[in-house]
This record gives sequence, structure tokens and C-alpha cells, in this order.
Amino acid sequence: MAITPEKSSKIGFDNEAYIKAQTASILERVDRYQEKLYIEFGGKIMYDYHASRVLPGFDPNVKMRLLQELKDKTDIILCVHAGDIERKNPRRFILPVNHQ
Repeated sequence: MAITPEKSSKIGFDNEAYIKAQTASILERVDRYQEKLYIEFGGKIMYDYHASRVLPGFDPNVKMRLLQELKDKTDIILCVHAGDIERKNPRRFILPVNHQ
């Protein structure tokens, strides 16, 4: 089936639905455990331009927006590979160039 222009405009990643669903799922898991719960985020936490290329409508910073939704309800630990800091690799270390 060919995608026509009018159909293709309806195809895309829904960032708000993603944030809502992920927030609910994470908070449900947090409530299930009495002790600490550690959740690993896969992929880039910011500036995920690959995902935005392959998922039309994907906000490259949607994972950071998700963490902002959770900031008052959770403690967040961000682990960074020391080698990326030493090499000042902003794409791997996730800090914008002007914050290094």
C-alpha cells in the first residue's frame, strides 16, 4: 500500500503520548518496590538525532522531558563514561557544547 501525502501527515511519533505512558509505567514500577528501583534508559538521553530521523515527529530531547516529568517524584542518577568526559565528547557526554 502506497503512502499518500494526506496519509503520511498522520504518521508520526506522539511525544506527549510517549511521555504520559512512560511516566505512568515508571511510577507504577516505583510504587511496586519498597527499596530502590534502578531503571536504565537505553539510547541517548538528549540530542537523539538518529531516532528523530527514523521516527518522524520524534523530539530528540523527549527522554529529558520525561525525566523532567519525574523529577519531583523520583531521585535520578545519571552515569557518564569517564572516557567521554576526558575526550570532551559532547555527543556521548550529552552536555550541550556551551555547558562544557
